[in-house]
Amino acid sequence: MNFIKILDTTLRDGEQTSGVSFLPHEKLIVAKALVSDLNIPAIEVASARVSAGEQEAVAMICRWASQAGVLDRVSCLGFVDGSSSVDWLSEAGCRKMNLLAKGSKKHCEGQLGKSAAQHISDIKETLSLASAKGIATSLYLEDWSNGIQDSPDYVFEMMDGLKDTDIEVFILPDTLGVLTPDKVSEYIGTMCSRYPSCEFHFHAHNDYDLSVANALAAVKAGAKGVHTCINGLGERAGNAPLASVHATLKDHLGIDTGIREEKLYEVSRLVEGLSAIPIPPNKPVVGDNVFTQVAGVHADGDNKKNLYCNALIPERFGRRREYALGKNSGKASITKNIEDLGLELTPEQIKLVTARIIELGDKKEVVTREDLPYIVNDVLKHAAPDDKVRLVSYMVNKTYGLKPVAQVRLEVNGKVFEESASGDGQYDAFVRCIRHIYKNCLAKEFPWLTNYQVGIPPGGRTDALVQTIITWNYRDKIFHTRGLDADQTEAAIKATIKMLNIINEE
Repeated sequence: MNFIKILDTTLRDGEQTSGVSFLPHEKLIVAKALVSDLNIPAIEVASARVSAGEQEAVAMICRWASQAGVLDRVSCLGFVDGSSSVDWLSEAGCRKMNLLAKGSKKHCEGQLGKSAAQHISDIKETLSLASAKGIATSLYLEDWSNGIQDSPDYVFEMMDGLKDTDIEVFILPDTLGVLTPDKVSEYIGTMCSRYPSCEFHFHAHNDYDLSVANALAAVKAGAKGVHTCINGLGERAGNAPLASVHATLKDHLGIDTGIREEKLYEVSRLVEGLSAIPIPPNKPVVGDNVFTQVAGVHADGDNKKNLYCNALIPERFGRRREYALGKNSGKASITKNIEDLGLELTPEQIKLVTARIIELGDKKEVVTREDLPYIVNDVLKHAAPDDKVRLVSYMVNKTYGLKPVAQVRLEVNGKVFEESASGDGQYDAFVRCIRHIYKNCLAKEFPWLTNYQVGIPPGGRTDALVQTIITWNYRDKIFHTRGLDADQTEAAIKATIKMLNIINEE
């Protein structure tokens, strides 16, 4: 496999995401994860001269990197500003600088007010100062993509003036994300053929959602490295996401990046937490939903011969394939999830669970794998043949300005009773009906409700299920019953029917 060097700039360009600012210790945590866990060959961690806090962060990272023997992997962005950036990096202990120069005539003349020759002279002065401080330098040609399209003679003049210097790598940025893969291929190919002794890396932006495709095209055209950010962080639409770039290069070109891909998801979650920028659920490789099959036919095909799997096997990335539960679930999806949980159900029980999940799916969008044990328990318990108390039917009605009204038909030991009542709420009206049946029709004592708790089942990740736990006092005995449903009132009613079956046995 060919090797392509990835430089990850999450801590520099990624921090230019609107609203993102890493504290020094957070930068150190991410730097360690990038290098030690993911084995990223190179990381860019800051811009020179930004602040004292930024210099402190660089110093912390460089001290750790020096002790770990990986200082040569750490770089910072520097500027053509005489000795200012060089001194800043040197004081922080950084030994690699990515110097920001102008890659288009428009930028050079419009922003600097200088000719290419003057700019080259200034760059060489900074290179000399960096060399004297023991700092190795690579060069960003900012806005190169517009430069090579609109002013190629300027780009070639810059390269002709700098190709024989000590610059290690020439970085070609698509600063405004304007290129398409065919243009990247053409322009990178031109640079590589015209300057075969120079090493070129490509820095993509994602304004047209083409950063990964452009990175792929750059490598195919001869670039020896590409820049990425964790989760595609970066200014505007962001930079090329590391996970997608790595997987695309490996699976489509047979390229080795050196990345420990089994750590990608873990590090992506770390950066998500520290940046407070959520990962979209459909983000390739690291999104919550990308290894989840929804359609039942897909689960059936996977069960038979992995018919709906591709090279992106979730286990590669420290993840697992899941089968979503909801109204589109077939028996295969539910059976697969039940097997994965180590549960053994009969075909008839699976049929009951399937019907319940489809019912919940019609009420809510998603039922999670974590919800499944609760659903199984609830369905099987609810369907127990020895229940002597059974809810035949009920109606609860709430009208603005009036008290809620309930009407209940309840079967107790084979005999059906009907009652109606009003209450302070829908559930209160329901309970009053039941209380009237037990006191007036059955002459039986009815428990006192002492506590009522509503929440999502432990481990549940969605609002597909509501768990209601009710505490009862019956003949000085305290006990709890639980009900599950997408609807809070329905969950409370289920908990109440369970209570009635418990006291019926006494």
